Amino acid sequence: MICFMQNILLSTTYFGPVQWYQKLYRAEHVEIEQWESFQKQTYRNRCLIATTQGVQALTVPIVRGESPLIKDIRISDHGNWRHLHWNALQSAYGDSPFFDYFQDDIKPFFEKKWEYLLDFNEAIRIKMCELIDICPHVSLTTEYSHSSTNDFREGINPKHPAEDPDFVAKPYYQVYQQKHGFLPNLSILDLLFNMGREGIFYL
Repeated sequence: MICFMQNILLSTTYFGPVQWYQKLYRAEHVEIEQWESFQKQTYRNRCLIATTQGVQALTVPIVRGESPLIKDIRISDHGNWRHLHWNALQSAYGDSPFFDYFQDDIKPFFEKKWEYLLDFNEAIRIKMCELIDICPHVSLTTEYSHSSTNDFREGINPKHPAEDPDFVAKPYYQVYQQKHGFLPNLSILDLLFNMGREGIFYL
């Protein structure tokens, strides 16, 4: 049975995981937190993809300024990361069923420069929702929210995910499944490149 929620609270994400997009799809209204302090090693600036070697993390480097708030975090140009991320996606998903179909939609995120991480992530979210054909009602928080019944800011986490009975990582086709088995809750890009617009049925 699919569980739909009225209002939920999420952190911002860089090509967030399938679980994060499931929340977008199933909520009547979503607030994305912009007044929290940035936390490293989270989906805020990291996504997980499937490669021939297994799961790989792609991390957007950030500039730490005077303000630690997520809305003020700037993106760094250090390490030619845009080129490296795009090459990693090409290598990982070049043989997937839908990479050629969607690559022109995704590649601009690795060509244009965004100054702020939150703006970058929001542009990604809008495009990904368009591609998987979901239309969530989303707004940014106007102040820091201290508590929420449906608060997933910390629970959707690559290192220490919280228990979430409403999220079941249903298997779908993956390029390297015969080698690694099904790898659950990877970036929404994994679902898009492998399943195309049918990915909505896995949310």
